[in-house]
Amino acid sequence: MTTKLERRLKIKAGVRGKISGTTERPRLTVFRSNKQIYAQVIDDTTGKTLAAASSLKLDVKAPKKEIAAKVGELIAKGAQEAGVQTVVFDRNGYLYHGRIKELADAARNGGLKF
Repeated sequence: MTTKLERRLKIKAGVRGKISGTTERPRLTVFRSNKQIYAQVIDDTTGKTLAAASSLKLDVKAPKKEIAAKVGELIAKGAQEAGVQTVVFDRNGYLYHGRIKELADAARNGGLKF
């Protein structure tokens, strides 16, 4: 029997085999812990992080979904400051539901295209 973590890592490996960020279209990846959520825009050809945002920098008491939406807005703003308009979304093995979906929708509303 596989655990949730093993299942997620297996899905992640399969997705990462298909998704790769380029200079023109970097990868927007998301990591979710029990308390925090993190997002990075990564150019896989050079291996550099172009923009990053996390809920650690936010000093608000709000539901996790609202915090994820704020992180989505922050990552969209940071990516646009780095000159990125379009990205490839890497959900990192998580289901596209809840906090992951909120972050993605907020990033789209912030101006990122994916």
